[in-house]
Amino acid sequence: MSPILLALVPSQGPATGGSPVLLVGTGLTGATAVLFGGTPALSYTVQFDGAITAVAPPGTGTVPVTVVTPSGTSNNLSYTYQPPTPPTILALVPPFGLATGGLPVLIVGHGLSGATSVLFGATPASNFTVLGDGAILAVSPAGSGTVPVTVTTPAGTSSGASYTYL
Repeated sequence: MSPILLALVPSQGPATGGSPVLLVGTGLTGATAVLFGGTPALSYTVQFDGAITAVAPPGTGTVPVTVVTPSGTSNNLSYTYQPPTPPTILALVPPFGLATGGLPVLIVGHGLSGATSVLFGATPASNFTVLGDGAILAVSPAGSGTVPVTVTTPAGTSSGASYTYL
């Protein structure tokens, strides 16, 4: 008898893959493959006859997930890849600085890890350090007026947060 899938928990994840997914069903013992569309899971472990933990591979859109065993291939259930979301800036601490630049500015937000650039208007930060997904410490460049501070990651560019030069 072919395996039967009843549920995927969760049934969605990031397009970059790497997220664990619990496959619940019956007849899963002896699984030889877990497929997300035509792409094998990065890894999987049969917990018992009714559960497999699989690590989703990278992908896009909605794909059918199936389990292959010596008894056959399961029915499919849908898994939806979520597009990456661009970083978000919630606050700048402080939101102002000297026209000569050179002052540290804490950028607080979401999705900041993997930052490839920090701009004060069109000018790159003198230096920046990603402290985690929620914070970056940047050194302000010289400038004037009020400029938008943006962060760029592989997922996109944030909207600007206002920084005022005194």
